[in-house]
Amino acid sequence: MGKSEKAILTNMCMVYDGDYILVQNRVNPNWPGITFPGGHIEKGEAFADSVIREVYEETGLTISQPTLCGTKQFQTNHDERYIVLFYKTDQFDGELKASDEGEVFWIKKGDLKDYQLAPDFQQMYEIFESEELSEFYYDRHDGGWNVKLL
Repeated sequence: MGKSEKAILTNMCMVYDGDYILVQNRVNPNWPGITFPGGHIEKGEAFADSVIREVYEETGLTISQPTLCGTKQFQTNHDERYIVLFYKTDQFDGELKASDEGEVFWIKKGDLKDYQLAPDFQQMYEIFESEELSEFYYDRHDGGWNVKLL
């Protein structure tokens, strides 16, 4: 059995300013709702560079010092491992602007529950905020999916 597998690499970043977080209201029908900006890592691209690029493309903000704070992973229907690298930073500048991905705006962390979140985003947010948790994992079990926060 080989030790390599096909993988799709993506990222997501929680940009924060004190008690405020930057959110995106995604319009993509495959995963709509409030989430953090992010996207695909291009072939040969450094992980940190990819999250800086994605945040800029989707928000107009230039972030710096993104810190890796967790991961999300699952197997796709094509048996690829889909990996999302979670980053966070409070270092940014620029002027906030929307993109084709959706509107972006600041909310208080405590108000997140008042919004229509993307599926499973509340559990993903726990990883971003936790000092003990670092992984969001979908596990196939008995024909269904179980979420594990590790």
